Amino acid sequence: MTKINTSLHSSRRKSRKAHFSAPSSVRRTIMSAPLSKELRDKHNVRSIPIRKDDEITIVRGTNKGRQGKVTSVYRLKYVIHVERVVREKSNGQSVPLGIHPSKVQITKLKGDKDRDNILERIAKGRAEKAERSKA
Repeated sequence: MTKINTSLHSSRRKSRKAHFSAPSSVRRTIMSAPLSKELRDKHNVRSIPIRKDDEITIVRGTNKGRQGKVTSVYRLKYVIHVERVVREKSNGQSVPLGIHPSKVQITKLKGDKDRDNILERIAKGRAEKAERSKA
């Protein structure tokens, strides 16, 4: 059996190296988050790279069910920070908790023309694929 995608390594060592030394542009796509059921039906898109000002719901971990707006996307650490999801330090200072984008669900997109183009492009590709599979 041949490899499906020859540009990706199946070696654990090389895959980890590629992941942790990935440039910011690649990290953006890795840091994609799934859309909510309503948005998925509306846009015909399953997931999209997360960005600041998106509204999300946390679906895994101790903060499961918490909602909020993304305050920052920390690409270097592969985490996002959500408003009001913080931890108190021993000196009383509050620190934002890092959450991985795959563990959240986007409930409201911050739209601009570039993002609308991305959604349109993905939906168009999906529609074409569905058409081809029918024929």
